Amino acid sequence: MRPRLALAVVLAGASVAPLDTAVNVAFPAITAAFGLDLPEIRWLVMLYVLTYGALMLVGGRLGDLHGYRRVFGFGLGVVAVSFAACALAPRYEVLLASRIGQGVGVALVLGCGPALALSQFPEGERTRVLGHYTSMLAFGGAVGVLAGGALVDLYGWQSVFWMRVPLALGALTLLRLVSAAPARSGDRPFDAAGAMLLAAWTGAFVLALAAADETRMWLALLAVCAFAGFVVRGSRIAEPILRPALFRDARFTILNLLSIATNLAAFAVPLLGPFYFARVSGLDALGIGSQLGVWAGGALAGAALAERLGRQFGLERSGFVGIALCVAGLASVGTWSAQTGLVAAAAALFALGFGAGVFQVAYADRVMATLPRRDRGVAGSLTMLTRMLGVAAGATLLTALLRDAEAAALNAGAGMEEAFLEGFRFAFRCAAAGLGACLAVGLVTEYINRLRASRSRRV
Repeated sequence: MRPRLALAVVLAGASVAPLDTAVNVAFPAITAAFGLDLPEIRWLVMLYVLTYGALMLVGGRLGDLHGYRRVFGFGLGVVAVSFAACALAPRYEVLLASRIGQGVGVALVLGCGPALALSQFPEGERTRVLGHYTSMLAFGGAVGVLAGGALVDLYGWQSVFWMRVPLALGALTLLRLVSAAPARSGDRPFDAAGAMLLAAWTGAFVLALAAADETRMWLALLAVCAFAGFVVRGSRIAEPILRPALFRDARFTILNLLSIATNLAAFAVPLLGPFYFARVSGLDALGIGSQLGVWAGGALAGAALAERLGRQFGLERSGFVGIALCVAGLASVGTWSAQTGLVAAAAALFALGFGAGVFQVAYADRVMATLPRRDRGVAGSLTMLTRMLGVAAGATLLTALLRDAEAAALNAGAGMEEAFLEGFRFAFRCAAAGLGACLAVGLVTEYINRLRASRSRRV
């Protein structure tokens, strides 16, 4: 019974991150409160994910070296303070600065969360525990959008931050019920230079996505140089943060790229969906939260059933089917109009979420199986890093696609609503096409690998 209780505490603490979907529901309210143009809201996402993405692998490595429970608990304390600062922000600049602090705490929490959860159970229960963890991410996302919709209507946008303060502090208080895996820092140094190169690469990459043309070029150059330096250093030292040799396996590399692509495409729902339901469907914040809750509920169902599907059909095959469902869901959303019913919209969102949930469990299990057990913190944080890279790229690319297509429609004489719909549909169609192309590459790579394995057995 004790491991299950410990798992519940870990899941409760880690849920402060997926509950951030409540902020997505508050986008229209925050935009109005601070007098922002629509593209400016992306910085609320960008700076947050930039921070926790740059520090994610660092948080996982710190957990490997100094103990998952200790680092996890420190992260909970940081996010509790940051949530309060976000809610009290008098200006948009202060809100953005507080989101950076939230990103620091979340990097520590999510960097150690999967490893801390797995450390409470035998290795044979790995897939089941990962299913629970991924289900928590989906459940938190579902509760976030529903609670966010209700709270914004009742108490304003600040409530989407206040609601998580007691959760973070409660989980921190109960963390003593979680067994502490022994720290392993005695014979394993922390690669500080590698951590700085990693942070520079991730930060420059994310900022380049949102920067102006000239600045983007220099940031992209910095990202390339930092990434090259990280790879070179990781290849030459005994204990790098992440071993570059892992990516010599084409299947492992493609799997991580598929995770980025899936999260990029799926982020279209929480990023652009609220504006469709507010402008076209005329829903209030609670109605928007209910529709996004269907999407998050689909992810919850997919993650919960992933282990069973994996036993019956194989986790890798189930993961590919999950991506195919995402493509179908995105393509369906790409056909929405002002006449689209809420039930039909919910069906497309559920399919998209279900596919993403199945894939995430299959992906996380493969990463955990590939890296050594002593690097569980890095393995878990890698799964979170690819998620962040997808979200960050999606925040910029998807809004740019919508904006450009909307502007073209306005220039062609379309009305405001029809122009928005053109941009909305175009963004989702591009997401479906891009993810479909990535899926095709993954399937071809898998087919070639199996063909080679078959030939080797015959020889």
